[in-house]
Amino acid sequence: MSKISRRALIAGGAGVAASAAGLAVAAKLAARHGLLPPDSGGVYGPGETLTYAAQRLLTRHSLAREFSRSQISAKPLANEVAPLGDEFGRLQKSGFTEWRLAVDGMVANTASFSVADIQKFPERSHITMIQCEEGWSYIGEWIGAPLSHLLERVGVLPQARYVVYRSFQPDWWDSIDMADALHPQTLLTYGMNGGDLPVGFGGPLRLRVTRQLGYKSVKYLTRVTLTDNLKKFGKGLGSMEPEAGYSWYAGI
Repeated sequence: MSKISRRALIAGGAGVAASAAGLAVAAKLAARHGLLPPDSGGVYGPGETLTYAAQRLLTRHSLAREFSRSQISAKPLANEVAPLGDEFGRLQKSGFTEWRLAVDGMVANTASFSVADIQKFPERSHITMIQCEEGWSYIGEWIGAPLSHLLERVGVLPQARYVVYRSFQPDWWDSIDMADALHPQTLLTYGMNGGDLPVGFGGPLRLRVTRQLGYKSVKYLTRVTLTDNLKKFGKGLGSMEPEAGYSWYAGI
């Protein structure tokens, strides 16, 4: 085994110190420009900050890659979810006619929309890849209404900075900043591959966030809340993922 020289050890230590100092400087710059993610604290905070700030500065208006219809996956993966319970079964049996999406928080008008209401909004679709942090992916056609149209309908107040969204599953929630909320590819999805959105893929309503990993595209959407501060939600980290060790911002 080769010995590490004192010179190499000092040089390596200086490199680590310089990297740490660089991250600290980057974090200060991000804070100055309002680009601190909610999980910016802790050991990995500077890295999370640098990733989020860099992507927001460089790719704020970029589009996720879209594919041709011939590239749609023949067998898309519907990853397993916990049992949805009797109430969900009742709603499903009625064709989800009683399903509601509530919108509240920093809006001019709180509101509630049925799936049928949302289907009357301007329809958009895109064929994009959804990628999981566990390594699997598939390409599918997602059909729905732009989240931006819903936000326009309720009148978002100027101080709102984030959209918090919740699932029918009580502990499943997440949030995105206004850049992703207003992005043209962010959809309130009710259709997939030419038909209704299957329950296994989040039907009757799923938020499709194309520029982030799959866990940001929460299934069984029931509530959207506009806020200027994420500290009052959960443990203040922006979503359930950082509470479990993942990143709040999962840009791809």
